[in-house]
Amino acid sequence: MTNKVILIDDEEHLRTACSQSLELADIEVECFESPDGALDHVGPDWPGVLITDIKMPGTSGLDVLDRAMALDPELPVILITGHGDIQMAVTAIRNGAYDFIEKPFAPDILIDTVRRALEKRRLTMENKALRSALSEKLHFEDRLVGQSPEIVKLRDNIKTYAETDADVLILGETGVGKEVVARSLHDYSPRNKERFVAINCGALPEAMIESELFGHEVGAFTGATKKRIGKIEHAHGGTLFLDEVESMPMDLQIKLLRVLQNRTIVPLGSNDEINVDVRIIAATKENLRENADNGKFREDLYYRLEVLSLFVPPLRERRDDIPFLFTHFVKQACVRYNKPSIDLTPAKISELLAHDWPGNVRELQNAALRFTLVSSETASPAIQHDDEGLAGQMRSLEKRLIQSALQKNNYSLKQTYEDLKISRKTLYDKIQKHGIELEQSNLID
Repeated sequence: MTNKVILIDDEEHLRTACSQSLELADIEVECFESPDGALDHVGPDWPGVLITDIKMPGTSGLDVLDRAMALDPELPVILITGHGDIQMAVTAIRNGAYDFIEKPFAPDILIDTVRRALEKRRLTMENKALRSALSEKLHFEDRLVGQSPEIVKLRDNIKTYAETDADVLILGETGVGKEVVARSLHDYSPRNKERFVAINCGALPEAMIESELFGHEVGAFTGATKKRIGKIEHAHGGTLFLDEVESMPMDLQIKLLRVLQNRTIVPLGSNDEINVDVRIIAATKENLRENADNGKFREDLYYRLEVLSLFVPPLRERRDDIPFLFTHFVKQACVRYNKPSIDLTPAKISELLAHDWPGNVRELQNAALRFTLVSSETASPAIQHDDEGLAGQMRSLEKRLIQSALQKNNYSLKQTYEDLKISRKTLYDKIQKHGIELEQSNLID
């Protein structure tokens, strides 16, 4: 980001002195004798700082502040004030000004104040960009972060399956991101303009789940004082996601089987069938094949659900993705809690890779949140990647980690791939991929 300053002051000698001091500090300055035309350059996307004198003929600096705040409430405005205007300047700070400088002032005071304001502006602009990216529909690679063969294959399969209208069974441990996969299947399908309706079969009391799924008529049971539309009918035209489907009571499994076969439902207390156009995506943390063999799950329902299946691997089976996922979650937490961006140290990466993450992505996300809130004050500042997307930042991070590990281990390849918990071939491939230059005389294996 270019260091830019707009300076408004009616005194020519002060404009000259200030601009010279700032330019010597490698800060770009544009000077104006009056506010006329100065604010034409200012707006939410302008990456700079505004400096204005308070007392000027015609429009005062306080008027300039009000106009600037109307254009962008987060714009840093620095006021130049005489001794008699200090109380006025303090009031202005309460109204949104960033800081004030009292005349006469040394060049170092001006430069220090401007640099702090520019840093604040940089963080504000960065957070705006990140919030904008997060508010938009995420890129597919940002939903399922990682470059391991397992996650690449999963993304490819989701893209393929999303184009069909077949029901899908998602398999995976708790916390691996099965609902993220289900939402991706919906969002990239022709049904994406309609509802995605999720229900956790394991979280509802057995007495309620039938009414939740199929709905009920007035008087269907004690307390049914008004008609209720069930989740299946509510998802008409869209997608119904059944999480923890293994928890569904056996009698309801029979009714769900009829929905899968006929695409019709009968609400509680009714005799009329209702046609529903719905795609069903189910998820389970258990082996439904074994449950069916043991009589804990209907075999015919299992085969109906598993028209297509997707397996979401646990983190311990795709360790290469852990640093990328952690970095992704840290960036999200920085935006959410207005923290400056931070990079991970090699020691932190080693700590992450050494853990088995039994809670999978959910546990990793919570760890990233704690790290951001507790450790961000002491963590190393992030290197800015203004022109890189997430994939580019991941590549840069991976390259730096490999280079750091090689230096730490005095270029012993064996110690390096053991520290990084990757295979020897993977290390060689990544060295070639990133163009990491190694002097053969330094290599120890």
